[in-house]
Amino acid sequence: MTRSATLPSLHGWRLFSLLSLLVLVATALALLWQPQLVEALRSAIRVTARTSFALFLIAFLASSLALLLPSPTTRALLRERRYFGLAFAFSHLIHGVLILTYAKLFPEVFWNGRSVPASIPGSVGYLFILLLSLTSFPRTMKALGGRAWKLLHGTGTWVLAAIFCLSFYKRIPMSPWYALGFALIFSAIVLKLVAKLAQRLRREVQPTRAPLVTTR
Repeated sequence: MTRSATLPSLHGWRLFSLLSLLVLVATALALLWQPQLVEALRSAIRVTARTSFALFLIAFLASSLALLLPSPTTRALLRERRYFGLAFAFSHLIHGVLILTYAKLFPEVFWNGRSVPASIPGSVGYLFILLLSLTSFPRTMKALGGRAWKLLHGTGTWVLAAIFCLSFYKRIPMSPWYALGFALIFSAIVLKLVAKLAQRLRREVQPTRAPLVTTR
């Protein structure tokens, strides 16, 4: 038996489990790094925001990269897109739990400078994450139907991209790191649009095959 046959490949639920474990480890390290609880929660919230963003980018760009830069790596990303998406949902679940904990333990600090209307985009984002996660399994996909599933997931991913874009943009004055995040998500959106345009052009210029004519 060869070495490659004895080692399980990292895909599917193994990949999801590893990514989720890495998110939990990063969260735990962020919580333990700060001696004060309020700063520990803030640090963990920032860490899970970054892990969620990284996982979302992979899931968001998987099909575009496979189309524009076909290779074994990009095809693997496309094949595992579902599990990257579920890992993103898990990371953002931890992110949400940390935010709720922060708001409950330190409400005067949490709501300082915040308003309820400002929380609407994030709430909409979590609603779409829930819907996308619940419909990422064969049974729910089948129950929803192919056309409705494509509409939901297409709309949901674009809504989440727009929320990330808005979130980074309005925080740019706070730190230059948010400018980097905005540049990354904006570039990802442009790349996604370019891939869609390339796919459309490829379909239009693809010559139609003439019907096969046989002579006797």
